[in-house]
Order: sequence, then structure tokens, then C-alpha cells
Amino acid sequence: KGTIHLFRKSQRSLVGKLTHEFRLVAADRRSWKILLFGAINLICIGLLLMWCSSTNSIALTAYTYLTIFDLFSLITCLISYWVMMKKPSPVYSFGFERFEVLAVFASTVLAQLGALFILKESAERFLEQPEIHTGRLLVGTFVALFFNLFTMLSVRNKPFAYVSEAASTSWLQEHVADLSRSICGIIPGLSSIFLPRMNPFVLIDIAGALALCITYMLIEINNYFAVDTASAIAIALMTFGTMYPMSVYSGKVLLQTTPPHVIGQLDKLLREVSTLDGVLEVRNEHFWTLGFGTLAGSVHVRIRRDANEQMVLAHVTNRLYTLVSTLTVQIFKDDWIRPTLSSVPIANNMLNLSDHHVIPMPSLKAADNLNPVTSTPAKPSSPPPEFSFNTPGKNVNPLILLNTQTRPYGMGLNHGSAPYSSVFNQGFGIPGMGATQGLRTGFTNVPGRYGTNTYGQPRP
Repeated sequence: KGTIHLFRKSQRSLVGKLTHEFRLVAADRRSWKILLFGAINLICIGLLLMWCSSTNSIALTAYTYLTIFDLFSLITCLISYWVMMKKPSPVYSFGFERFEVLAVFASTVLAQLGALFILKESAERFLEQPEIHTGRLLVGTFVALFFNLFTMLSVRNKPFAYVSEAASTSWLQEHVADLSRSICGIIPGLSSIFLPRMNPFVLIDIAGALALCITYMLIEINNYFAVDTASAIAIALMTFGTMYPMSVYSGKVLLQTTPPHVIGQLDKLLREVSTLDGVLEVRNEHFWTLGFGTLAGSVHVRIRRDANEQMVLAHVTNRLYTLVSTLTVQIFKDDWIRPTLSSVPIANNMLNLSDHHVIPMPSLKAADNLNPVTSTPAKPSSPPPEFSFNTPGKNVNPLILLNTQTRPYGMGLNHGSAPYSSVFNQGFGIPGMGATQGLRTGFTNVPGRYGTNTYGQPRP
């Protein structure tokens, strides 16, 4: 239907797609604040780089890299707003939450690369230490400190806030925590301020500014220029130690690993699911972190043949949904097949059971090809079951038992051959007594055992 276009229009370029998505984010008023902070951040970065060049201070350069990291965090916040606006698509069926994880991972890795670059430059400066000018060193320190703290405390960055709480503590946080416990032991009133886990970004901003202040004082007093290189190494190590746990945490999320803190809760929920009515087995379970605070998973549940699939699915989903928000449950029934009563064709002359009983015994090959009663296959070398006594062997020919008993006529009993339908529906009955419930077992190669009849005469 419609017009046939011989030449299709070229798809939108990558720059065009990025421009379209940026306009989508900029249409939201919540992103205006972030865009304003981003513009101010670019101005501060330009000024700080100029002052780093005029002062010839590598410590101020290392501290400026923290301001560049703030720019990355603002971009991550914009990506977080964009993810909230986008809905899952056929290509991204789980949504776009992993873009947040990728942005955090890229930002922390770039910060560590900057720290490694500072370490490399500092090693070269130890061989030939240049002169440091302190004219704008202190001014640049306070400008960078004020803007970094103002950005961290004013903009609510959900991805980095979650990672800073979920990731393991850095060595800087551990040392500050030990110092805080010592101070709180002397002044207990400061426990509400120092004892909680401090924000790693605020901590590294304050520690870097303190190192630059010490550098400024030592250069002004003694012209000790090597302290600038030592401060740069200290700031680079603090940056690397702070960003490394966040990179590890976000990297594990990208690798679809199960979070360690939810493994115990998942095991408990799976045990509860395995005890539900109709559930036989829970297998092939896999759970992973889809995004920050979002857990996804898939599980296969084997149920009984007579169980209600929709009811079991509702109960399983209800149990696991408390922890797994994106869940895929595959329900399948038990795959065992009920064996037939006899695998040997019955001759026409055997349908008349008035004079004798016929018990067909299948051959060894036919018995081996039968499907087991349950879904668990029996081992070929397994011993006979406990309830099978006096087993004569496997190669047993069909046994025909002659009925020499005289039927008592005139007692109101049913005579003649059993009807055709009752023979196959209820098993072989005693001739003349009507069709009775037969004994059915999965072991067709085990002969039956017979006792005495109602008159005390033994059957052969």
C-alpha cells in the first residue's frame, strides 16, 4: 500500500541523534539548573587552567582535575534525567538504566587516568624541580574548593549518591573514620557530625584544599618547591583511592553480577518458592543488577502435571517481586509419561477368559524401551525393588494358568467373559466374579505373585 520510494532517506547521523536527545532533556525544567552549573563549571575550569600555567604548580593542576570530574558528574546527572524520560524499546527491552552505570564507570575511570597522569608528571619533576609562583595559588585553591562544594551540595546527583553509599569505603574514609572516633571519644557531642560515613567527594575536596594550603605556607616561608610535587602526589593518590571502589562497583553492575548483600535474601525467597503447592523444582535461576537499585532476574519453575500454571506463576511472582523488580518466570509441567499397561498385542482367543487366565509377560527388549514412571530415569544396574519378592529372572515366557475350579451356579454370580472395556480400563479380573480393580505397576518385567482363592484352593 502507498507510494513505493525507490531511494530511501538517509538515516539521521550520530550528531543529529545526540542533538535530538539533548533537546528532549533540555525541555525539562529540572535540567536547566544542571545546565547552568555546567556553564559555570566550564568557566572555572578555564580560569584554573590559566592559573596552573602561571603558577607552574602541578598540585593546583591535580586539584583542577577534581573540577573536571565535577563536570562529568553533571553530565551523569543529565543522563539520569534522560533515562527517566525514556521508555523501554524493542532494542532496549530492559530500559536505559545501564547508561547511568556506564556514565559513572566512565567518569571514575577518567578521574583515575588523570591521577595517573599527575603521578607521571610528578615523577619527572622530582628530577628537575621548577620554581613555583604563589601569586594565584591560594586564590585558585579557594575558588576550586568553593565551586566543588557548592556543586556537590546543590545538585542532587542520584547515580553518584547511590554509588558512594553502596561501594566499599576508600582508605581515606577509613582513616578519617578512625580519627573521628578518637575525637568523639574526647568530645561525645560531635558524634552526630563525624561518626556517620562522610561523603567521599566532599572529603577529597577538603583534603586537597588542605594540602594546597600547606604547600602555599611552606613555599612562602622556606621556598621549599618540592612540597608542591609531594602535594600533587598526595592529591593524585587520594583521587585514585576514592574513585577506585566506585569503578569496581559500577564495573560489577555492567558485568551483570549478583550483588553480595542480596544473595542471602534471594536464597531465602527461592526456598520459599520451592515449598509452594504444585512446585517440584526451581532451577536455572540467574539474578543481576540492571541499574543502581534495580535487580533483574529469570528463573525456571517445574510444576506438577495437575497444577494450575497461572496460580503458580502468580505465587512465584508475588514472592520474588519484593526483591526483584524485573522478573521473568518460565513455568513448565513435569515431563514424565505414564507407561501403558501392556506392550504385547493380545490375541483374539485370549479375550474369552472363561476357561483360563492369561498373563502376558513382555520380553526383555520391550521392557527396556519403556519410559520410566517418574521423570528421574532408573539406572540399568539398579537392584530390584524391595517389594518384588521371589523374582525368577528377566527372561520369562508368557504364563497361562488353567482354571480347573468348578463354578457354583445358581448363586447369583456374574458368569461369562468380562466385557472388553472393563478388561482394559480396570485390569484383568477373576472370571465369573466380574471385573475387579487390577494391580498396576511400572515394573512390567516382574511377574505377579498369587495366593489362594476364596475356597482355599491354591492357584498354580
